[in-house]
Amino acid sequence: MVTAYLSLLERRYRDKLDPKGLEYIRIAVDGGARMRELINDLLEYSRLEMQGKSLEPVAMNIVVTKALAGLRTVIDENQPEIIVGALPTIDAHENQMIQLMQNLIGNAIKFHGPERPTIRISASEGTDDWVFSVKDNGIGLNKIYSDKIFQLFQRLNSEKKYPGSGIGLAIAKRIVERNGGRIWVESEEGKGATFFFTVLKVRKGK
Repeated sequence: MVTAYLSLLERRYRDKLDPKGLEYIRIAVDGGARMRELINDLLEYSRLEMQGKSLEPVAMNIVVTKALAGLRTVIDENQPEIIVGALPTIDAHENQMIQLMQNLIGNAIKFHGPERPTIRISASEGTDDWVFSVKDNGIGLNKIYSDKIFQLFQRLNSEKKYPGSGIGLAIAKRIVERNGGRIWVESEEGKGATFFFTVLKVRKGK
């Protein structure tokens, strides 16, 4: 409501406001938009504790297809090359897996370098679990921050250059842990990053 009324104020009184006044309105509107994004992300984060749907067989190649559909706008803007290998069917919560892949793929696209973004999604079979990876050729990060980036509101880069609430990877971590796995990143600054997460092969319950 605040953002809507500020936008209405700008349209109706544009000719009566000086450039400084218009700039103040623009800053307020941008702040309102960021607050809305933050609230939505926090709601998504909190809902993960309340989702009690039983586990079901989830085909991860289909999950990735649905995740990419949800990222259509950012994909059209950045034209990444996305290479998806043969992924297994796992016992999980499908909607949570879609959210997880959207967050990891969207993160890989956002933090791209000067080259065209290239993202490789694959999985390997372990003794008790599947290990999934999302590898990019982006800006990477210093390994000393490899744990920090999964915490709420943690940012390593300027919000102006890389907008976002700083919650996406925290949501990814909670999803993976709620599905019985773990998540980590391997990266070097300027040399891209690879996010790994595991899912147990056979599980029962919720």
